[in-house]
Amino acid sequence: MKISKAGLGFVALGAAALGALTAAGAAQAAGPAGDAARGKTVFARCAACHDLNTGAIRMGPSLKGVVGRKAGTFANFSYSAGMKGKGVVWGPDTLDQFLTAPMKYVPGTRMAFPGLSNPQDRADVIAYLKAAAK
Repeated sequence: MKISKAGLGFVALGAAALGALTAAGAAQAAGPAGDAARGKTVFARCAACHDLNTGAIRMGPSLKGVVGRKAGTFANFSYSAGMKGKGVVWGPDTLDQFLTAPMKYVPGTRMAFPGLSNPQDRADVIAYLKAAAK
């Protein structure tokens, strides 16, 4: 089978377009980039119930070191059975799912927060937690 130069050009163009679409889809699936400075403002909604840096327990557990920690394991906090049994490690993906709809992601959670419907707000809070909750 013989392919002309024009045919090869169309094949190369098609491959390039497919590659660009695949990369765009992967970037979209990953969600928006987070802004930690903006996340600090969004976190104000969380601060009434969650400490960020001292390790103090309020209505909810401290979020100090939350990124990379297994769900339901902060010492001396009484977690729901659902949270203790979730078995996830908090990272960008799991935090995003939880912050979208906490009661759906962890049935039986005691966290009476409806979630953050805005993907940018979630990305910003996660960026802030990664930077500040050490």
